[in-house]
Amino acid sequence: MQSPLSASLSGLDLAIIAAYLLGVVALGLAVSRRRSSTDDFFLASRDSTWPVIGFALLASNISSTTLVGLAGAAYAIGISVYNYEWMASVVLAFFCVFLLPFLLRSQVFTMPEYLERRYDRRARLCFSGLTIFLNVIVDTAGSLYGGALLFKLAFPELPLWQIVAVLATSAGIYTVVGGLRAVMITETLQAVLLLAASIVISWYAFERVGGWDSLMAQVDPAKLSLIRPMHDPGVPWHGLLLGVPLLGFYFWCTNQFMVQRILSARNLNHGRWGSLFAGLLKLPVLYLMVLPGTCAILLYPQLSSPDLVYPTLLFDLLPTGLLGLVVAGFLAAIMSSIASTFNSAATLVTMDFIRPLRPTSTDTGLVRTGRITTLVFMLVAVAWAPQIERFGSLWQYLQAVLAYAVPPIVALFIVGMFSRRANATGALATLLMGAAGGGVLFYLNVLASQPLGLHFLLVAPILFGLCSATHLLASRWAPAPSPTALAPLLWTPAAFRAETDELRALPLWQNYRVQAVLLLILTAAIVWSFR
Repeated sequence: MQSPLSASLSGLDLAIIAAYLLGVVALGLAVSRRRSSTDDFFLASRDSTWPVIGFALLASNISSTTLVGLAGAAYAIGISVYNYEWMASVVLAFFCVFLLPFLLRSQVFTMPEYLERRYDRRARLCFSGLTIFLNVIVDTAGSLYGGALLFKLAFPELPLWQIVAVLATSAGIYTVVGGLRAVMITETLQAVLLLAASIVISWYAFERVGGWDSLMAQVDPAKLSLIRPMHDPGVPWHGLLLGVPLLGFYFWCTNQFMVQRILSARNLNHGRWGSLFAGLLKLPVLYLMVLPGTCAILLYPQLSSPDLVYPTLLFDLLPTGLLGLVVAGFLAAIMSSIASTFNSAATLVTMDFIRPLRPTSTDTGLVRTGRITTLVFMLVAVAWAPQIERFGSLWQYLQAVLAYAVPPIVALFIVGMFSRRANATGALATLLMGAAGGGVLFYLNVLASQPLGLHFLLVAPILFGLCSATHLLASRWAPAPSPTALAPLLWTPAAFRAETDELRALPLWQNYRVQAVLLLILTAAIVWSFR
């Protein structure tokens, strides 16, 4: 076996990677011409169709952190890490029924803007600030670090920060110029290449271990199970039931860099179809990105770090030329994720902070602000990404940060969707309780000399329950919102019944409820087969 530390790319591989890099930047610049309004730059003219939305959601989600993290987690703790992936189909089905209609009809640019309409400006600014922080420090920096790990093996003489800078600059160029339209068009191309690359590496990994039956026979059954006992260090069953859906709801339903793609939908149907299509695209991740990490248990039992699994599979299994194509697919994942978070963070700063301060700004001025903001965030992410080396496993870094940070936001949306009594006073109390509770739990569970030892997937539901109770109780201290103002933002059974009548006029295959049920059945079948 070729050691990953001596991995190298041939001249052909490098030529393929360079051609791809130049090609995708050129494509992004080409589709960005003559786009200067805020709708164009931040929401792709609100004209995206369901295939583009679905592929863009996949490409934004499957970053280098995902490829490195899923394979590494499968190697270290087993395929239970796939629970984060299949849960997307459940969460997106919920999203299509309960939240998406209000978002698209409100014509908002950002998710914090929606919270301002439901509560007040304080909720908007707090959520926007938190989202910007997580987008840059967690999502973008994590993607840059995960990508740099692979290229560091091929170019060991280069400092990590230089590799990070090249990756950030490559994605930043067309994002600064073209905005969301350029991001989504390039993401569609990159999603196709990413899936093709994943199929190739999965094929070679299964072939090397002797096929499916050989893998199932040789690997510990505990590492091939999705439903794990309470003491499991990865995804215990009560964490799967209580914690994973909350993190999934934040990521797919409230996180600006994901929902922004759906906000750009041509209409509600395209938004729903694209969301469910993304849920469908997530299901093969088990076979294409998780189980290859399980194969590595047999192929490379002595790796020093789980984060080396994916790079080792690439450099050891793939022949010259094909290696270049797959590394280009890996590069596609990095660039699409980075471009997504850059554009989304710039949208938040421009629409949630700058536009309210300068209401007379022209579209051209706002777009210029968005471009400058993108450049600033690019520099911040480049500076922070190398620091992630201090945090051990990349996947644990990503999920643990979210578990302590996002429960109050999830509480604002969930309670706000269903409670007529929830108001701005309750929202502010929820945010304060979430910040204080998250800080205390983080200290007791992570920083204390004798940590509690509480799994982070249980931290999330504890904080969510605390924040939801705070929201409902504190809302009693102030008057209820106006029913007229609240009506377009609240889910009701009456609205659901009215929609039922509208859906009867559509062909069965266009009915999103039918699509959602079929998606959930398929998801349940996969989970049951690996229980």
